[in-house]
Amino acid sequence: MNNELLKKHINLFVEKMGKERERFQKDWEERHEIVLSYQAWTKDKILAMTEEDVYGYISPLWAMLIWGNKRYVVDKILKQNGLDNFKKNLADLAWGNQDIGDRWNAFRNNISGMGPAMISEVLCKTHPDKFAIWNRRTFVGLNYLGVTNLPTYDYQLNGERYKYICNIGIEIASELKKSGFQDTSLLAVDYFIWEELQVEDVLAQIGTGHKTQEPVRIETTQESNFVHNEVRDKLRDIGTWLGLSAETERKISEGSKVDVVWEATIGNMGRTIYVFEVQTKGSIDSLIMNLLKALNNPAVQGVVAVSDREQLEKIKGQAKDIPSFKDKLKFWDYEEILKLHESMEFVNESINKLGLVPQGF
Repeated sequence: MNNELLKKHINLFVEKMGKERERFQKDWEERHEIVLSYQAWTKDKILAMTEEDVYGYISPLWAMLIWGNKRYVVDKILKQNGLDNFKKNLADLAWGNQDIGDRWNAFRNNISGMGPAMISEVLCKTHPDKFAIWNRRTFVGLNYLGVTNLPTYDYQLNGERYKYICNIGIEIASELKKSGFQDTSLLAVDYFIWEELQVEDVLAQIGTGHKTQEPVRIETTQESNFVHNEVRDKLRDIGTWLGLSAETERKISEGSKVDVVWEATIGNMGRTIYVFEVQTKGSIDSLIMNLLKALNNPAVQGVVAVSDREQLEKIKGQAKDIPSFKDKLKFWDYEEILKLHESMEFVNESINKLGLVPQGF
């Protein structure tokens, strides 16, 4: 990390604080109220949550700003994971006695529908002196400071990497304290990153794939599973943002359960369905067979194989000799999907901040 650059921006931050004391006091009070709110959810209270409590816990997260319909997202999380299973894993994450790296990995392995931005925000708002927030803006700020070994993709943010991010946050908090800034929690560090480190030439790259220039490199089975699930869930998000009904892990015809389905209803004429299968490893023959079975559903208008460039070429080679299949089979590089999701996430967050549509509409 470039400490001179950090100190420069901290000095600017403290100088700004002196000029805008009322705003900074309001920000401090906001952080204090946020922490009290999340710390009130003790382990016992989390385990006793109702579905409405879960909505009240998740919907205020800043990571939820990308969603206009927050109820839809919370309902999806509960449907995918089950209420009791979700509560147990959330309680272990927020209040467990294990090392945070182990708790992070366990939650990521056991719960779908919540990515690193949401998980880290829960941790930071519950334990602001220990845990940092990780999101797109954090990447921009730390990257600008010259911090190395930052995760490019969500799947790379495992427990050890998250501990590394927290330690960087603690270093920044220490420098804030030296400069006389009163609130040196990692939640305050997040405010500092948003206020001072969203440098124009770096921030302008948000939504243009700046994080996804590094190729995806899958080295372990766990990483393969994380990439598969990340791409699958982001395909679902993209379909939802396009106004389609989007689901994961859906049975589409006899013997064919597919990763993602996009569905549109055309007036009273019926349904149009598009099917996506994500492959990070495994048998190409099985992927082709599953997509062929999906086409037995007459509503399916197209099937899409999603993988890396090398695998896609292999799939094309094996599919070209199936005449009834090749015209309906499309190919999508999952690095493009990650870039597209980032762009659409930025757009949705910006629009939703305007508050044009009331919550619950």
